[in-house]
Amino acid sequence: MGRPLKANSLTPQDVIDAAIACLDREGESALGVNRVARELGIKPPAIYKHLEGNTGLRRAVALQIWCEYLIHCRSQTAGIDDKRALFLAGARATRNFAKSYPARYAVMMEYQLRPTEPPEAEIIQQSLRWFQDSLQLSTANRDAIVDTMRMVNAAIYGFIIRERSALMTLDRDPDASYEVMLLALLVAIEYIQQSQ
Repeated sequence: MGRPLKANSLTPQDVIDAAIACLDREGESALGVNRVARELGIKPPAIYKHLEGNTGLRRAVALQIWCEYLIHCRSQTAGIDDKRALFLAGARATRNFAKSYPARYAVMMEYQLRPTEPPEAEIIQQSLRWFQDSLQLSTANRDAIVDTMRMVNAAIYGFIIRERSALMTLDRDPDASYEVMLLALLVAIEYIQQSQ
């Protein structure tokens, strides 16, 4: 008997790891069944045994990246109790993650998490808990939490996307502008909390 075929010993995690490796080296265009199959040295149909084509691959990779991102944020904010310091550390951790892994960040942010899907709902809940803890929003009503999350996410994501696209052409250090934006967000967050 010969050795088992590599495709037969493949796991879904092997496919995800290979896809992320391709993503890191080649960018978002590398996130496809054909490219990942070449990376693994197998035929594309072998991947379909584990994931539902390009859609399933993109979903699995996005969820993996979301989990890694949340771990990264928790590690960068561990032991910080002051709510302002915690928010600033979390926002800086997000930007650092995006700079370190630009393609991962893009895939993660472009994937719409669905609260009706259990693994995705868990990521949403983890993200929401971390967000509530970092801003100490445990006493805020649901509308205030949603408004705050949308505002913060839009501001940080927008800044990162413009920076990544080299659209910040004015003569001003982006680091300084980011810090000013974060301080302004803190004022806006306090306003939302007081208005509920």
